[in-house]
Amino acid sequence: MMKTVRFSAKVCLVLVTGFLFVLEGFALDVDQNLPSYSKTSGVSGSMKSIGSDTLNNLMTYWSEGFRSRYPGVKVEIEGKGSSTAPPALIQSTSQFGPMSREMKSKEVDAFEKKFGYKPARVRVAVDALAVFVHKDNPIKSLSLKQLDAIFSKNRKGGYPKVIKTWGDAGVTGEWANKPISLYGRNSASGTYGYFKDVALFKGDYKDTVKEQPGSSAVVQGVATDKYGIGYSGVGYKTADVRIVPLSVETGDTGYDANSTNAYSGDYPLARFLYVYLNKQPNSTLDPLRAEFIKFVLSQEGQTIVIKDGFYPVSNFIATQDKAALGIR
Repeated sequence: MMKTVRFSAKVCLVLVTGFLFVLEGFALDVDQNLPSYSKTSGVSGSMKSIGSDTLNNLMTYWSEGFRSRYPGVKVEIEGKGSSTAPPALIQSTSQFGPMSREMKSKEVDAFEKKFGYKPARVRVAVDALAVFVHKDNPIKSLSLKQLDAIFSKNRKGGYPKVIKTWGDAGVTGEWANKPISLYGRNSASGTYGYFKDVALFKGDYKDTVKEQPGSSAVVQGVATDKYGIGYSGVGYKTADVRIVPLSVETGDTGYDANSTNAYSGDYPLARFLYVYLNKQPNSTLDPLRAEFIKFVLSQEGQTIVIKDGFYPVSNFIATQDKAALGIR
């Protein structure tokens, strides 16, 4: 039996029913139908990854696990934002382009103009984009429309007023008249673009958003600013911040950023994380890249996903994407 889950009204994830122990009282685990990775011969060379900061740690951990099996392989990883991935693939300065969003049509068109075919894509993990506040902040939940009124100058979500103070967001007491400090990513980031599209309803960020170069910098900024709020991948949470439950509509139940709510579609800021690469249609992927993808989409690779604070993909997804690359 298959179960279809919608992510943020944009993404569909097909799950094999029961493939994850995500119910309360159970630990999150990988799909036991995913294959274990087996080392093979003939794998050598160098590879470079340029792209998402959100995926920077994952790419590093995957590379370390891969190199433990193939010590002769050299890996270089550069995480400056998802928008740096397409140009690197087009200019052939990288073999992998990790992105925390899908490629935009103009990026795909630029790639296709250069090579005559579209880039290949692999879904490597699931992320719940989290909204962080200081650990002492008593806010109970926020809606996407409220987030829009907090972060955007346009309020395309339709919230009736600009939210400038924590009192405007519903917090009472000593917090009520405290101005909200805004932290976010820079425009090179896929997280910046995703939050803009979904939480800001494609509106424009306020000029007062303090743009940070990386995901951890956003969290660190909020951790040291009692009245701060920011957004970043859920895997970057620290003890000095808390994650705000979110709903789509104001007044509805707010859902925590966890695996259960991400897979069910109740959490409104869940998304796939991707790795793009250049593969000519009807050609065989070289052993180095093929084995790396096989490792990422193995039980060992998806266990790393969990350890880094993200959520694993199912064997159904992994099999689909490997087949599209001609990987058995």
